[in-house]
Amino acid sequence: MADVQDIMSSLPDDKIDMIAATSVLQQQAGDIRQNKPNWSSYMQSQMISQEDYSCVSSLDKDKKYLQENPAQCAKTLLNMLSHVSKDQTIQYILVLIDDLLQEDRSRVQIFHDYANKKKESVWAPFLNLLNRQDGFIVNMASRVVGKLACWGQEQMPKSDLHFYLQWLKDQLTVAAQKLLHEMEEAEKKRLAEVAAAHHSHHGHGGHGHHLHHGGDAQQHGQSSHHHQIAERYREISSAIDDPQRGSSQEVPHVTLTNNEYIQSVGRCLQMMLRVDEYRFAFVTVDGISTLISILSSRVNFQVQYQLVFCLWVLTFNPLLAEKMNKFNVIPILADILSDCAKEKVTRIILAVFRNLIEKPEDSQVAKEHCIAMVQCKVMKQLTILEQRRFDDEDITGDVEFLTEKLQNSVQDLSSFDEYATEVKSARLEWSPVHKSAKFWRENAQRLNEKNYELLRILVHLLETSKDPLVLSVASYDIGEYVRHYPRGKHVIEQLGGKQLVMQLLAHEDPNVRYEALLAVQKLMVHNWEYLGKQLEKESEKTPASGAPITGKA
Repeated sequence: MADVQDIMSSLPDDKIDMIAATSVLQQQAGDIRQNKPNWSSYMQSQMISQEDYSCVSSLDKDKKYLQENPAQCAKTLLNMLSHVSKDQTIQYILVLIDDLLQEDRSRVQIFHDYANKKKESVWAPFLNLLNRQDGFIVNMASRVVGKLACWGQEQMPKSDLHFYLQWLKDQLTVAAQKLLHEMEEAEKKRLAEVAAAHHSHHGHGGHGHHLHHGGDAQQHGQSSHHHQIAERYREISSAIDDPQRGSSQEVPHVTLTNNEYIQSVGRCLQMMLRVDEYRFAFVTVDGISTLISILSSRVNFQVQYQLVFCLWVLTFNPLLAEKMNKFNVIPILADILSDCAKEKVTRIILAVFRNLIEKPEDSQVAKEHCIAMVQCKVMKQLTILEQRRFDDEDITGDVEFLTEKLQNSVQDLSSFDEYATEVKSARLEWSPVHKSAKFWRENAQRLNEKNYELLRILVHLLETSKDPLVLSVASYDIGEYVRHYPRGKHVIEQLGGKQLVMQLLAHEDPNVRYEALLAVQKLMVHNWEYLGKQLEKESEKTPASGAPITGKA
């Protein structure tokens, strides 16, 4: 994967989105640099040795000391991290180490060489700090770990790597939850202010109307509520990211902390996932699902960019590029693309889409990715993008590439390809293929391919989906499969589909109930035919008593 490393190491800083100098972490680091600890008092109280005092004092005065005494500097800094307990001092040491590494990447080897010589872990002093309460210490330690892991010749041991990636993943999850909660509180405050203003202008009637509206919203369920808040957050973050764009909108007087360190966590992941071995470790901690889950919650543009960047570097691995859409990457990114106003987010999504077509070694998978993009209305977005002018040539090139590939895939598209891709996307809708009797006559038996892969997905959707449309279409498809494939009823029973369809007869949505009823009738049709023949025989024997029995049937 050397070519991938070359591509990404050659990117200018603005392309890889280095942490901005205005970020919380960098602002705090600037303050910490100005407050040097009193090293002499540490030595006098015997908290550090004379040797460590001389080293750190010399480093403070002139960084050139490091070139002449690399092993001593590594020893002193790692030693002090492990033995000093005061937060302010640990903060300072971490900033000092980070500055040394940022100034010259090759210096990570100084720390690796020292640890190897002493047969000690270079990772332990920093990973231990991830358990501290101080947010700056935790995130600066994480930043240093990322640099040690990516800029040196030695990779992290598996256990440390697993711990670190799991920590990064958890931090992202918590940060995303905080973002949603923060916006929820801001939206409540905004609604309260609107209600109060409405009440003061219109009296009690306005207040009563507001309460009624709240009741309606509650009936729409929690997911709708969260979606509205996420949308509102997107609007506000849009205005914050781009003041001119937001000037015509009413932006509430709320302070969004942006979870302080979420960008730093994202940056660490951006670094780590450039290393191929680290990518697979990230997959084992269920990292891709986490990225997709957070992206689907509509976080702000900066976080969107960083997380999509992580997906992009993952797709440079052909195997991961092949598996990526099993996590629903294409539908989620297509939604963001249609909604996004930031050029850098557009650029990185197009780059992911390009990799999903170029990188898989299995041409059938690349074809499926093309079809998935077509079904997610990506072609419409490409047409819109073609009409815009971009300074970035990569965007123009990717738009042209994707347009050609998607148009070709549409021309080669068979109805079964289209159907299979739609089922695998889990976004079922009443596309023409479902209602085509010709399609089912010709293709019902093909649902048995690859060990009933498509049928298993349909059954899984019946069990897990909360979307009435998906449940309706899945029920209909199972009924059509059974109707057109002689052994279909037995197969569906074996896969557990019959029981799930029957449970949907009691679903709250009338369309789901209707489609489930039709599917159940098709599942039972052989029984009905047999019963009908038996009833005919009975009625021939006893015409008078036949009517009530037929009526019951």
